[in-house]
Amino acid sequence: MANSKRQLFQKRRMRVRSKLRKTANGRPRLSVHRSSKNISVQVIDDVQGVTLASASTLEGKLGLVGKNNIEAAAKIGEEIAARAKAAGVDEVYFDRGGFLFHGKVKALADAAREAGLKF
Repeated sequence: MANSKRQLFQKRRMRVRSKLRKTANGRPRLSVHRSSKNISVQVIDDVQGVTLASASTLEGKLGLVGKNNIEAAAKIGEEIAARAKAAGVDEVYFDRGGFLFHGKVKALADAAREAGLKF
């Protein structure tokens, strides 16, 4: 029986996440979610089960509401790096979820690296 697109996405997401958890060494997870209209990212401590920092194009003060392009992804990457540093996090592991590492996801990761987040 053929899997739906959503089932394949979920399967890919769980495969990526399980491989990353094996090498996490207690570091927080930088989790990315991309929809058709917005992009959001969270720094999650899986040991305690809490979100340490988050940023999204849905936040009005960033001026990116409804924007889902490479420039918006880069600004979100810079913002999450600044918020993670403010929360005392310097090193994370990058969880791209089921999304391919190119375009918006890559722009977000590169901007976060340039802003000083290590992964």
